[in-house]
Amino acid sequence: MHGPSAHNGWIELVCGPMFSGKTEELIRRLRRAQIAKQRVAIFKPRIDDRYSDSYIVSHTQMKLESYIIDDPKEILNLSYDAHAIGIDEAQFFDERLIPICRKMAIGGKRVIVAGLDKDYRGLPFGSMPLLMTEAEYVTKLLSICVKCGNPANFSQRISTDSQTVVVGETDKYEARCRRCYEGHDA
Repeated sequence: MHGPSAHNGWIELVCGPMFSGKTEELIRRLRRAQIAKQRVAIFKPRIDDRYSDSYIVSHTQMKLESYIIDDPKEILNLSYDAHAIGIDEAQFFDERLIPICRKMAIGGKRVIVAGLDKDYRGLPFGSMPLLMTEAEYVTKLLSICVKCGNPANFSQRISTDSQTVVVGETDKYEARCRRCYEGHDA
């Protein structure tokens, strides 16, 4: 596949808790598209300033240059000639992201979206639940629980911050399994 056509667009969603390798998987898929000589356009929300102002960066320091955007509508103009579109930290975008992803897929583009499926309270996060229902392919990744070593499906906030969106890393979050997660409503 060297170019978009009206018959080959789709949405891929990579989701899971923090430290599960979502951005790393997004980068892997986008690099493969580049190897296949496809034009890629990569986006991340401005709020995610943990590693870089101009790259998506994994916890393992893999990176690809990206556009930093405030509004998902910017994606349409900045990706008009791309074959594959990558969107990282999609949970920080509201539901306006869904029709944009749909429009790009209908237009023949491969849209790869990565983000947290649940917030620190264990609740569906941002636009992710709607993206799961829209995507043709959903990949759910797991972390490793820092307490017991079991598969981890939760992002445990270990800071005292109380707002829903708190950007951070190991200083604010840990990967936890269902048993070790401290946030269930019993």
